[in-house]
Amino acid sequence: MSEDAHAPAGVIGPNAVLQLVPILDRAVGPDRRAHILARAGIFDLPDGSGMIPETSAARLHSALRAAEPEMAPALAAHAGLATANYVLRHRIPTPAQWVLRALPKGPAASLLSRAIAKHAWTFVGSGRFHVIDPWTFEIEDNPLIRGAQSDTCLCDWHAAVFARLYQALVARDCMCVETRCAACHRGNRCRFALRSFGAGRR
Repeated sequence: MSEDAHAPAGVIGPNAVLQLVPILDRAVGPDRRAHILARAGIFDLPDGSGMIPETSAARLHSALRAAEPEMAPALAAHAGLATANYVLRHRIPTPAQWVLRALPKGPAASLLSRAIAKHAWTFVGSGRFHVIDPWTFEIEDNPLIRGAQSDTCLCDWHAAVFARLYQALVARDCMCVETRCAACHRGNRCRFALRSFGAGRR
């Protein structure tokens, strides 16, 4: 399953930027946060009411990795967790959440993966989202790491978004591991594997 062909090109949800700001304030302080934002060319924060240019988000994530290389993975993951919590509060209707939580893990994962695919353009921008199976996703040409080169996987923000959604709606012990990153390998696909190790639904 690929993402909606009618998605706007070159824009991404504002949470790719906004959720990093309070985390940076707590981790490195407002002055250092302002420096990182300036390094990314962001001088006015989005108001959260609409999509933003994916290039702004990409520059911020790149600036974070450059300015705070040791902390960047954890900070991006915390921002991904906050983004997923925002989605749970504001974007997924409560009755739909009840249904998913009541289902066994397999059907719940299948329904959630389809819902994520339907709205994937909000977090992959001009990249392309593919559901390999209900527990495995790929992002082709991920704009948040486009052109980056690394010895380690870089998509901590996306992995945390997926993990939190699955923990809340499929099984509490779900983890998400980026098993292949375009920044580390030839090709342009990043692969994410969701895993639940418990025998029961909850």
